[in-house]
Amino acid sequence: DLAVSGWQIAKSVLIFLGIPLLAGFLTRRLGERGKGRAWYETRFLPKIGPVALYGLLFTIVILFALQGDQITSRPLDVARIAVPLLVYFGLMWAGSYALGKTIGLTYERTTTLAFTAAGNNFELAIAVAIATFGATSGQALAGVVGPLIEVPVLVALVYVSLALRHRFTTTEVPA
Repeated sequence: DLAVSGWQIAKSVLIFLGIPLLAGFLTRRLGERGKGRAWYETRFLPKIGPVALYGLLFTIVILFALQGDQITSRPLDVARIAVPLLVYFGLMWAGSYALGKTIGLTYERTTTLAFTAAGNNFELAIAVAIATFGATSGQALAGVVGPLIEVPVLVALVYVSLALRHRFTTTEVPA
């Protein structure tokens, strides 16, 4: 049985999406008002941008440290998580890529569309799973396995994208 309230999950989503959204809004408003847009975009953003990456990398290292034993001792569970993810990434990427090409988008826009559709928000999924079920739960394991599958699959799809680049014309159909 799953004894989790909808409010508990909603609260986690509000915290993990709301706080960064509010922080981004406030830094933009205060930064642009105080020192101007040029300063904000050329000085502030380049300095603060890597902090998010460092935080994500730190979180992933900690989670892999906590989940490493489960990943290596439960390969069938990892495979049961990984196979549907492989299918999902492939179908979402290929479907979006085909759609972009069909409606006449440029290579750049089609590729952006395909990777946006295929990329998941595992950061949020991991945060909600940990907040709801704990860092060493099976649900957190699923959240940790996701990026293990997502990253190599999307890197491979970059090469597929590059190989398909020659199939595009250089002009975009107006909307």
